[in-house]
Amino acid sequence: MKPNELLKMEYSSFNTTYIDALEDISLIEGLEKGLNQMISFISIIPLEKMEYRYAENKWTIKDILLHLIDSERIFAYRALRIGRGDKTPLPGFEENDYVPNAMANNRTLESLIVEFQFVRKSTLSLFKNFSGEQLLYLGTSSDSAISVRALGFIISGHQNHHLRIIKERYLK
Repeated sequence: MKPNELLKMEYSSFNTTYIDALEDISLIEGLEKGLNQMISFISIIPLEKMEYRYAENKWTIKDILLHLIDSERIFAYRALRIGRGDKTPLPGFEENDYVPNAMANNRTLESLIVEFQFVRKSTLSLFKNFSGEQLLYLGTSSDSAISVRALGFIISGHQNHHLRIIKERYLK
């Protein structure tokens, strides 16, 4: 299954940015490639850039990395709930409340990379074990319909979106 197989009714217009940031690659391949890509990419950035802000009140690269971790946990939790047939509408989350409370800049880069690896491996295990039918299950999140498979693609696309931002705004 590839992102071009998603139907528009499987995700909200808000998530179009993330779906559009995807390559023509399968769900599992995208998550696996993203794991390796993130570690390789973050590892070559000079340490002095990790807490750099390109403008006042903007996130640091460490903030972005922990934001990706937190968001992936939330997206995977939503996929778990919907994939298990839970019809309870799931709330959204305010990312701008998470970042200052996460205190990413008080952590080592190594601890953030290790946590990213653990979270992505957990996400991979979850998605590898959904059946083809479960991947198509629809639920409600942030007052919009969402499928299990769309959540998996959103995880990859969200990462790609933030990698692009880091390249364009932090490393020039």
